[in-house]
Amino acid sequence: MTDHPQPSPPSAPDTASVPSPRTLWVGTYPELGADAPAGAGEGIWRVTLDPATGRLDGRQVVRTPAPSFLAVHPSGRVLYAVGEQDPGTVSVFTVADPADGDDPLVHQATVSSGGDSPCHLLLAPDARTLYAANYASGTLAVLPLDAAGFLAPEVAAAGGPAQVFGHTGSGPRADRQESSHAHFVAHAPGGRHLLVSDLGTDELRRYRVADDGLLTEDGIAARLPAGAGPRHLVFAADGRHAYVVGELDRAVHVLSWDQDSATGAHVQRVPLASPPSAELPSTALPSHIVREGDLLLVGVRKTDLVVALRVGGEGRVESKPVATELSGGWPRHLAVVDGWTVVAEQVPGAVVTLAPGSRSVARVLPTPSAACVVPHPIG
Repeated sequence: MTDHPQPSPPSAPDTASVPSPRTLWVGTYPELGADAPAGAGEGIWRVTLDPATGRLDGRQVVRTPAPSFLAVHPSGRVLYAVGEQDPGTVSVFTVADPADGDDPLVHQATVSSGGDSPCHLLLAPDARTLYAANYASGTLAVLPLDAAGFLAPEVAAAGGPAQVFGHTGSGPRADRQESSHAHFVAHAPGGRHLLVSDLGTDELRRYRVADDGLLTEDGIAARLPAGAGPRHLVFAADGRHAYVVGELDRAVHVLSWDQDSATGAHVQRVPLASPPSAELPSTALPSHIVREGDLLLVGVRKTDLVVALRVGGEGRVESKPVATELSGGWPRHLAVVDGWTVVAEQVPGAVVTLAPGSRSVARVLPTPSAACVVPHPIG
């Protein structure tokens, strides 16, 4: 594993306003890479972020095959992890109080994810349903939960989801878009629809949330330019625009969003390059996107960059991206926690904090094949 340089710590924020240390959960791929066999050192890490300095401390707390994406119940007492394998799985863990001992995660159940290579999880607003996107099979799985956040009896009994929705289609990139590839699940503004980013078909698939908590298929919410390869997305605070990462065309796509119909219209494409006149290499792979105020932050793998774009009037993105270089990282996923941008670097493997404001690299915690970072609920 390549050693990361340890930069000097940034100036600390005003300690009078600094909140308590935060717990983060980090999912990983097998240590030898995403294509390595299960059992090669993968696991879930529990990491503590010091909001005063950005310092990170943590360790692997449980081994489970390829937990590349995680989700945490709002109670903080249940954690969910995909097993990005073929066939895929979803595992459920009880989160113990750190004061209770050395085993913060206790395995409760593992069931089918309803497809192959699950890569994303999303909890319903009422935390009574868990959704899983299965990349290789292109399927969306629906797993009802009980009031405490554990698998509903019918899911546990069946060993898998209550519903599975597939999709057909393809795109112009024969190497990546030969079929449907469900990559990300999101709530549409208003709460009446669920969206799935389909990298294989250049579409945002739409599903209606029924009164009983299940879903019915409801067509296509938006079509991206051919070959865009939509991956992850985020909405503006007012719900009037969506910002979609095009993994294959290395750009952010802006959609004007109609909440009543849950439909998006393409209005802008912003290349992820800094300066904008430059070109990212064809090997670059944009990944996750988050919104922080009027900024969009996007990790770009194989360029070791986190790119910041500012949203201006009419919800459009100003074409002046500013990039932070991670000095050897492969930013697969990121989250903003107490002002710090926390990045999961898949290669060579680390969790990194970028300082508030400057977004300079502040701290580095070596973490094999880090794939996602999820803050633990406060309280």
